[in-house]
Amino acid sequence: MSTLTDTRAADVGAVVVAGGRGERFGGSRPKTLAMLGGRPLVGWAVGAFWPRVARVVLVAPAGLERTMASAAGVPVVTVTGGARRQDSVRAGLAAFGPGIDIVLVHDAARPLVSAATIDAVIDAVRVHGAAIPVEPVHSTVKRVGPDGLVEATVPREGLALAQTPQGARRALLEDALARVEGNVTDEAAALEAIGVPVYAVPVTDDNRKITTPEDLVRAARSLAARAAEVVG
Repeated sequence: MSTLTDTRAADVGAVVVAGGRGERFGGSRPKTLAMLGGRPLVGWAVGAFWPRVARVVLVAPAGLERTMASAAGVPVVTVTGGARRQDSVRAGLAAFGPGIDIVLVHDAARPLVSAATIDAVIDAVRVHGAAIPVEPVHSTVKRVGPDGLVEATVPREGLALAQTPQGARRALLEDALARVEGNVTDEAAALEAIGVPVYAVPVTDDNRKITTPEDLVRAARSLAARAAEVVG
């Protein structure tokens, strides 16, 4: 793997998690192999970190390690994912050698993360120890019961939607994942569970997760709009 000239990122590594099968997306292959602008989703996600960080580890479904590594399009270390998210992330962290002090964990199903968001999270981790990008909630929020009826309107002040990459000092995240009980949906939850403060970085990227085919259509529109801005 080549040496970076950007010394600011020399101690940073990224774990890109592509271990899920994406049942809601449909199809016989993982959604992270779906094409967006002529490139697999996992290629967009991994490419966003290269060469902004020193090392990239790609967590792939069992049996698809080589396929995912090829789809990434850049040099990566590929490991096999586990049964739970924290198992997959732990496998990714274990693949880093010495010298990586800050780790970022990113969903491969978020292909359009920007360099600005990645840098903002890295900078926040350097100051606070742990950080995540968040999208402030602007719409009215309702709590809906199992019968489909609205139970209450939830005050949206202070609410935000978590995104990735989620970052932390490597030792903090390794400790959190080793100690957390039950399933966690993101790394911030594991850190919170052991009392580590997590700093929220407000972002405005179209960095939403691809979950359904409709999400892929929307991402294609966003990509086209970005291209138009560059040409303009």
